[in-house]
Amino acid sequence: MASHWLREAVLHLLQTILLTALVFLLSPSSSAGEFTTSNHTAVPVACLPDQASALLRLKGSFTTSSSSISAFRSWKVGTDCCRWVGVQCGDSNGRVTSLDLGERGLESGGLDPALFRLSSLKHLNLAYNDFNGSQLPSSGFERLVRLTHLNLSTCSFCGPVPRGIGSLTNLVTLDLSTSYEVVDLLWDGYYPSLHSSTDYVLDEQNLENLIHNLSSLRELHLGVVDLSNNGVQWCSALATRCPELQVLSLPYCRLSGPICSSLSSLHSLSVINLEYNSLSGPFPDFFPTLPNLTVLQLRYNELQGWIPPAIFQHRKLVTLDLYANFEISGQLTNFSVGSRLENLNVGMTTFSGIVPPSLSNLTSLKKLGLGARGFSGGLPSSIGNLKSLSALEISGMGLVGQIPSWVANLTSLTILRFYDCGLSGVIPSFIGDLRYLRELVLSSCMFSGEIPSHISNLTQLQILLLYSNNFVGNIELSFVANMANLIALDLSRNNLVVTDGEYNSSLTSLPKIKVLALQNCSMSKFPNFLRGQDDIYWLDLSKNEIEGAIPHWFWETWNDIMFMDLSTNRFTSVGYTSPLLPIHIDKLFLDNNMFEGYIPIPKGSATVLEYSNNMFSSVPSEFSSHLIDVVLFKASNNNLYGEIPLSFCGGTSIQILDLSYNNFSGSIPSCLMENVNGLESLSLKENKLSGEFPDNIKEGCPFVALDFSGNWIEGKLPRSLLACNNLEVLDVGNNQIRDSFPCWMSTLHELEVLVLKSNKFYGQFAQSLAEEKSKCTFPRAIILDLSSNNLSGPLPQNQWFQELKSMAFRDPNTSLVMQHELPNSGIYAYEYTAAVTYKGRDTNFAKILRTLVFIDLSDNAFDSSIPQAIGQLGLLHGLNISHNFLTGPIPSQLGQLRQLEALDLSFNKLSGEIPQELTSLDFLTTLNLSNNKLVGSIPMSPHFQTFLNSSFVGNDGLCGSPLSKGCINTTTPKVWSHHSRKKSTDLMTFLFVGLGFGVGFATAIVVAWGIPIRKRS
Repeated sequence: MASHWLREAVLHLLQTILLTALVFLLSPSSSAGEFTTSNHTAVPVACLPDQASALLRLKGSFTTSSSSISAFRSWKVGTDCCRWVGVQCGDSNGRVTSLDLGERGLESGGLDPALFRLSSLKHLNLAYNDFNGSQLPSSGFERLVRLTHLNLSTCSFCGPVPRGIGSLTNLVTLDLSTSYEVVDLLWDGYYPSLHSSTDYVLDEQNLENLIHNLSSLRELHLGVVDLSNNGVQWCSALATRCPELQVLSLPYCRLSGPICSSLSSLHSLSVINLEYNSLSGPFPDFFPTLPNLTVLQLRYNELQGWIPPAIFQHRKLVTLDLYANFEISGQLTNFSVGSRLENLNVGMTTFSGIVPPSLSNLTSLKKLGLGARGFSGGLPSSIGNLKSLSALEISGMGLVGQIPSWVANLTSLTILRFYDCGLSGVIPSFIGDLRYLRELVLSSCMFSGEIPSHISNLTQLQILLLYSNNFVGNIELSFVANMANLIALDLSRNNLVVTDGEYNSSLTSLPKIKVLALQNCSMSKFPNFLRGQDDIYWLDLSKNEIEGAIPHWFWETWNDIMFMDLSTNRFTSVGYTSPLLPIHIDKLFLDNNMFEGYIPIPKGSATVLEYSNNMFSSVPSEFSSHLIDVVLFKASNNNLYGEIPLSFCGGTSIQILDLSYNNFSGSIPSCLMENVNGLESLSLKENKLSGEFPDNIKEGCPFVALDFSGNWIEGKLPRSLLACNNLEVLDVGNNQIRDSFPCWMSTLHELEVLVLKSNKFYGQFAQSLAEEKSKCTFPRAIILDLSSNNLSGPLPQNQWFQELKSMAFRDPNTSLVMQHELPNSGIYAYEYTAAVTYKGRDTNFAKILRTLVFIDLSDNAFDSSIPQAIGQLGLLHGLNISHNFLTGPIPSQLGQLRQLEALDLSFNKLSGEIPQELTSLDFLTTLNLSNNKLVGSIPMSPHFQTFLNSSFVGNDGLCGSPLSKGCINTTTPKVWSHHSRKKSTDLMTFLFVGLGFGVGFATAIVVAWGIPIRKRS
């Protein structure tokens, strides 16, 4: 075979030499190295042998398939390679200058270095072929010095971008991007699901190095290339190194930081695409001044501030997309005749004001997105004159009435969305006449009536979202039979009763749905409709009334599902004999049912597994291989027993592990505390764990929150906790821990919640204060619960309380809610919840607000006076120092605690009168001063008259209402009236009541754990 190929190559070489000689001889005025005369055009030179050899080797690197056979049909040994399909050569030297194999469906295990022997290449296009996750060669590109156009888009390459590409000084166009599509269902609590055409991603650690020498670059396409390590330098690097840039396309590159002002120097910029990043800071005011700007795409970023009206008047602008920048605002201006705008989207922003009638001047408009809740007034009927409009999106709670009749004029519509609005009424009949509609969204408004049958006439529909309205009636899932293209259906949260309808094998026209959401649809039976839906990747049947076992066929219908929510039903059995399910599920929610037996684990590896509030009793053995990518594993409030499986330790990437409220026994596995895998939140509360804490936490410990409360743990707190510099929450309440107060924890500068209640902590409190090296202070603390221990001696004096900075002033740079992001999970954040013991009842709060500030030092043996500095903790909502041996008067400074809602100083030895200043505490709903040695008359303010007798009993020297003992004196007691500076319904009370809970006195604080997954509420 090799000798045959050699003979063919020699023959081809001889043919080339003879042809060259013949051309030379036939040229009447030829000279060496010259093949033209003034009277003849150039005669192309045949491909040189080394060029053909390189091309043939490149061909051999691709897998043989129907695609490769078609692509390389003309690539035959012995023929002129300059005539091969996809190949072009220079006219005078037989060297390949252009190679275009784009979109040929080729497959290869890697890019063959033979390519770099084509050193005269100017154009190289390998886009949309599959190189199966291989890395680009680290060397070789630097040899292609004449290259002006390089396109490696969507080739399934991964790893670093080769340095050699940055040395190609003649590059005009560079495309290393990956194509993607976005299924955007944000309106129903989903986040946009970005599907790139490959799982492989290139990364560029230093964009400056890549473009340092590319001063001729006019087009840069790096979509989906990971640029996250470039910080904020990416922007200034582009402005400095690529002065001729016309097209800047960096979508989904994980960029962060502001858009730098130096980009304003790139006057040739025509296209700017920075969508799907994390760009922040103000909207650049120089965008309207870029003279050639035609496309500006910034959707899904974190930009802020006011949008300059001039951007809407830009004479060349064709596309302006600001969608889902939630903190940018502005108002639409009057649009002038002659605007070239074709695409305008300000949806999911805080734009406000009226929608101007001058929109009708935008005669070229094809896509209009006005989905901002701040819009008010009527919708101008002039929008109905935009006959070219293909997409219309509108929201705004100030927009009232019915769906405007002029929508019927927009017969070219393919997308129609009304959501988060004040519109009401039935779905008008003309909607059924918009026969080109591919997407119909009527959600989170006040639409009512039955879902009309004419919806079934929309045979082109791909997305139908009708959730969160007042639709009524029975609806059968078979109503979608005519919608052959339907991929997303959401009927959740109406007053509908959804049933299967007539379903049998003869319904071959049923669409292949990908997203199906039927939350809270009064379903009582498992939908048989799902039998034929093997393309679903998002399924939500939560909050229904489905009973019994999940059908066995259900688990064998799919191989792969991204999201499955069966929570809050009445399921009793998983319906599959093996605990390992035969399906890969990325996010699985089975919580709030009545499942028993083994916890089912999907095959492969999920990212979120939620099993809470069931009756599961066992965890499968040896399941660690299925937890490799799990970020959240939550199985709280089940009947799990035995020792905690060591599988939670080995080789997993769990960041949140919640096994609370079970019956686990034995000791805490040391591997969980050693935490070499990045575990951030660990909750083992309310089990039957015993023994001592492992003291083997490693440096760089990533713990953010730890909850071991409600067990039988003994010994001391592990000093290796000092390695957990990010720790914010520690709850070890209700155990048997015997230790001194942990002043050493004051070096954990992020600690906000410290609960040591109901243990055996002893000795004096914060006595290291006098030592210069350790002040034993907790400046970030907002919840401090040391109740029911054996602490004694004096309370810390004024200086210690003055160091509780977060109880006095709220840092505006912190979020209101205690939450943490979950990277690589598709979940943006998880939130802690809190529970307080209120009048003998545990009250659960849905989240820990950083405005929820408590101190509980009750039930110890403190014997000093109450420090006056507590009065400086202006954010304090609850103070409990009851059941101690405190003496002296109640400090009048407590009257400065304007946010205080609960005050318990009972069962001490306090003396003196009740300070009149306490009458100014407008939000005080629970007061207990009983069983002290207080004297004098109870202040007679209107507010104090609301407290019961039990607030003051056990003080023999007190008199006056509400006590039955009157005051014996001739002077009328002074009545204190206090005119509040604000209404007596503060923000905290409003928030708590909004969560469905009363607010009042807390005798104990319990940190509970809840991880909302930002699915729909």
